[in-house]
Amino acid sequence: MSFSLKQLTARLRQAFARPAPDASTAPLFDDGAPPAQPRPPLSLPRLPRHTASVVVGVLLLVAGGYTLVRHPPALTINPGQAALRTNQLTGHQQELGAGNVWVVPGLHRLRVLSLRDQNWKSAEMARHDGPAPVQSVEGLSLGVDVTVRFAVNPAQLALVASRLQVDPGAELVDPALQGVVYKTFARYTAREIFSTRRTEIQQAMEAELKPKLAAEGLILRNVQVGKIDLPPQYSERMETLLAEEMASEKMRYTLELKEKRVKESELEARAEMVQRELQAEAAGKVQVIAAKAQEEAMKHVLPFKQRQVEQRKLEAEADKQSRIRTAEGNAEARRIEADGEALARQRLAQAEAFRLEAVGKANAEQMAREGSLLSRHPLLIQKVMADKLSDKVQVIIAAPGADGGFIGSGLLGRPGKAVALASGAAADEGEEE
Repeated sequence: MSFSLKQLTARLRQAFARPAPDASTAPLFDDGAPPAQPRPPLSLPRLPRHTASVVVGVLLLVAGGYTLVRHPPALTINPGQAALRTNQLTGHQQELGAGNVWVVPGLHRLRVLSLRDQNWKSAEMARHDGPAPVQSVEGLSLGVDVTVRFAVNPAQLALVASRLQVDPGAELVDPALQGVVYKTFARYTAREIFSTRRTEIQQAMEAELKPKLAAEGLILRNVQVGKIDLPPQYSERMETLLAEEMASEKMRYTLELKEKRVKESELEARAEMVQRELQAEAAGKVQVIAAKAQEEAMKHVLPFKQRQVEQRKLEAEADKQSRIRTAEGNAEARRIEADGEALARQRLAQAEAFRLEAVGKANAEQMAREGSLLSRHPLLIQKVMADKLSDKVQVIIAAPGADGGFIGSGLLGRPGKAVALASGAAADEGEEE
């Protein structure tokens, strides 16, 4: 039998609802009107027993799934964190480190705390006109920027978890800091707080605040005092005073620096003088050592020099003898060459004289033969003349002589000289031959 979810819900409400009161026992209202009649019960079809069990089981599963989604049993603790798991039935507490942990909904309560360093600044005391400024020994209101660096002590997680709700800085650090800051700053003047005693104040605050935070389960790393907020008029006077003090300090440091420079110059001059003395002494020692070394070396050098001189003398003597022998050899060779050349020239002269004598004799004999031949045959003169002119003259026209003599006598202009010309031509031919 099918039915809707609304009908099932109405049946469940009807099953667990209280019975309606009787009309006779119901009280009347102030106005005397009878109470309203109750509505008749919603008539729904009855479910079989096994169907009701299935529906109840499904509802339980849905409720369990919703609980697991909203409150998962496995949680992750990140690095740098620690957790404290408390059993709500037995009150037993267990400290857990980074990793996955099981938390049963309704049974366990898990508290996660950060172990990393944390900073806390009090904004109320940061300004001189703020809600809670600090007071100096003169009663001047000052603003102080105080930073406290702390961390949760891993060995006291249970103590911190029992005293901490949300923020350890606001709940644990700030009350302890206020109890220390106001008392500490009230012992110093505004000038000391602003300029000269800040480190001392910071150390005093750390020494006093550390045991208080340790009692709360926290570890104090350090306390930093930052900006000091002074009233405007006092701040101007303080700045003027500090400027004058700084100028005075600067002058003092300048004088000290100059004095140190004078001492430094004096020390440098002394050091330079000592260095020069040491250098001069070292140079003298070096010269003495060099002189001794040179003297010792001369003992070995002088014999060597003497041997070198003797060797050079022997080399010069040997060179001299060599040059003399070379000169003698050259002179002898030149003399032999001169003798040979004179003998050759003499022989050449004798040969030339013999040749000239033989040629002269032959020419004389030739001329004698030719003279006798011309005497017997005068026409040979014309033949000789023609032979001489044959390479220059091709045709010669001349009138023959009346006496039947030499035809060239007309060309010469002297007929009587024909015989002499023929004789000269014969002599020239004999010389050429």
